Amino acid sequence: MVETIESLQNQSRPPERIIVLANNGGLSDGTIELARAAGAQAVEVPRNPDKKAGALNFWLDYHLPYLPDGDRILVMDAESALDRDFIRNALIYMAKGHHAVGGVFQGKEGAGFVGALQRNEYARYARDVSRKKGRTLVLTGTATIFSAQCLKDVVRARSDGGLPGTGAVSHVYDTKALTEDNELTYALLHLGYRIIAPPECALRTEVMETWHDLARQRYRWKRGAVENNRHYGVTRLTAKYHFLQWWGLLGILVTAIYLTTFTAAIVTGTLSLHALWIGVTVIYMVERVVTVRSRGWRQMLMASVIVIEMPFDIFLQAIQLRALTGALLHTRTAW
Repeated sequence: MVETIESLQNQSRPPERIIVLANNGGLSDGTIELARAAGAQAVEVPRNPDKKAGALNFWLDYHLPYLPDGDRILVMDAESALDRDFIRNALIYMAKGHHAVGGVFQGKEGAGFVGALQRNEYARYARDVSRKKGRTLVLTGTATIFSAQCLKDVVRARSDGGLPGTGAVSHVYDTKALTEDNELTYALLHLGYRIIAPPECALRTEVMETWHDLARQRYRWKRGAVENNRHYGVTRLTAKYHFLQWWGLLGILVTAIYLTTFTAAIVTGTLSLHALWIGVTVIYMVERVVTVRSRGWRQMLMASVIVIEMPFDIFLQAIQLRALTGALLHTRTAW
């Protein structure tokens, strides 16, 4: 958290206020003392069962109605660290008519092999967003700047029934959503607001330390995305999100067929090489290498050995399948 606050203080265009929301246990774990010692304002969020969304709503419910529409609100995780020009670049895009500017994140160092795989994954995501000139599917919860106006309109639309609600009282963040940042992205798009995640708004965020933690994180992300689609239904704006989930399911099926036939060929002794599949494999390998070029030659070399990263892809596909199955069976969800 101290690194996060320092990254804000060292911005080329620093924020006027830095507020740390100490959620559930902020007094006992030293969060409040650390935040104040680092020069930030600390606010305790008492008795909050709604995790991050609940903590943000706690502050926004009280303060958002009194903020001028032109004010800008940066929401970020305590594990993130912004590049020095993040805020300045975001404000430039907002001056051009965007009401929400999300960050493009890379992974912090650490976590050994599982951390390296995540950093490669994040580098590919950043490259993809950059090639699309900032067009993004989700405004990341790691760091996004919103106009006060667009957040007020979200609350108003939830109250009027124009957006999925958050219960008896309307809030900015839907506390039922496992992926509150993804749901808020849907809300802003349905209200007609322009969003972007430009490569100039870069940051670093934590990577999961263990496979178990990674599985929990990705299950929440993928299950949350499925639930968001279900809540909004198929609309002009959500059609691509529904398509991507079906496309992902097709990818899982193709992987299952590939592994089954490959294993069967080995067991039965009928494995042979064909020019077509050798070509497909080479194309896949080149794609893996080129898309991590920003990470240096060592990661490019690792990516060229397909069997190193392929288990990671299969791992993520298994989690996606579990999330889709859980959503279909309406199993219990948890943040």
